[in-house]
Amino acid sequence: MTDSVSSLTSRLSTTVKSVPPSGIRKFFDLAANMEGVISLGVGEPDFSTPWAIREAGVSSLERGRTSYTANAGLYELREKIATYFERKYHVQYDPETEMIVTVGASEGLDLAIRSIVDPGDEVIIVEPNFVSYAPLVTLAGGKPIPVKTTLENRFVPLTEAIEQAITPKTKAVLTSFPNNPTGTVLTAKESKEICDVIKRNDLLLISDEIYAELSYDAAHTSMASVDGMRERTILISGLSKAFAMTGWRMGYVCAPSVITQAMLKIHQYAIMCAPSTAQYAALAGFNEGLVEVEEMVETYKQRRNFFVTSMREIGLDCHQPGGAFYAFPSIKKTGYGSEEFAQKLLEGEQVAVVPGHVFGEGGEGHIRCSYASSMKQLQTAVERIDRFVNRNSKS
Repeated sequence: MTDSVSSLTSRLSTTVKSVPPSGIRKFFDLAANMEGVISLGVGEPDFSTPWAIREAGVSSLERGRTSYTANAGLYELREKIATYFERKYHVQYDPETEMIVTVGASEGLDLAIRSIVDPGDEVIIVEPNFVSYAPLVTLAGGKPIPVKTTLENRFVPLTEAIEQAITPKTKAVLTSFPNNPTGTVLTAKESKEICDVIKRNDLLLISDEIYAELSYDAAHTSMASVDGMRERTILISGLSKAFAMTGWRMGYVCAPSVITQAMLKIHQYAIMCAPSTAQYAALAGFNEGLVEVEEMVETYKQRRNFFVTSMREIGLDCHQPGGAFYAFPSIKKTGYGSEEFAQKLLEGEQVAVVPGHVFGEGGEGHIRCSYASSMKQLQTAVERIDRFVNRNSKS
């Protein structure tokens, strides 16, 4: 059996073998096998999908709407997304040629990277970042180039750091704001400064804005809305987070038609189209679900305020996230690395968090805590973290 496994392993792609499994799933799987665990690990709303959206999905099945849609998605849905995006973020896209409905934002990211990256191309990735970014670049034959951010600077990338990372091989910059895992939101001025670097060096921007609706203290500024950026931005978003639709796998990509048509080739051969049931449900989301989105956002804001204040009272430095539903407290004062801290916290107090290093080296010394949990669970988790820190700090 061992010889057989070894033989099969030798036949695997060298590139695939070089990509590590998700560090998020590791701790989620550990927590799933323990009793009494409070998980702050997985980035998923604790709300059910709004009823009008679920009802629309069920209705589409009852009416027999189970066929393929157009490869790019239901035109009516693309029209609705275009209208929504223009009204909310002040950017216009042609639903016919500049938009693709994808199987979650994750597929959109994969399509975006594969459509522009050739072997040897470099993609600058602002770090800490979501765990899939660097592997997707690697799988496309490119080289991910991290640009680290720090707590002292609110995890906002310094323009000079981006500039210094640019080489003749640089093809694009990949960003995510509001950020996962830090919750950082850029000001309009900060967005413009980063975009100025991108324009000055004639680069593309892949902007993951899946958490755009989850902005608490100021309206979200889409990177594509910055002057001169629309024609060089591939914008990724979706309904998973704000509409509590993670399992529906509903994302979309907006970009200039030359890029979306290249992406559509990959999408056609790999996927055909996003699930029709989920597309009809998403249409109802834009038509009838926005009020509930606003209500969920307000609840997340209240939880954020409680959790960040609590981390600071415990003695863990924690910046105020302006968006998403993650806090990224520093655990450096405890003397533990992020992996050891997360492991011991899970074993000792049955609280699951994600060690910051899985989001890139710039995340070391931090843990990601999702506050997309009930206030009762957050309160209990805080009590357990407080007890753990007081009992285990090495300092």
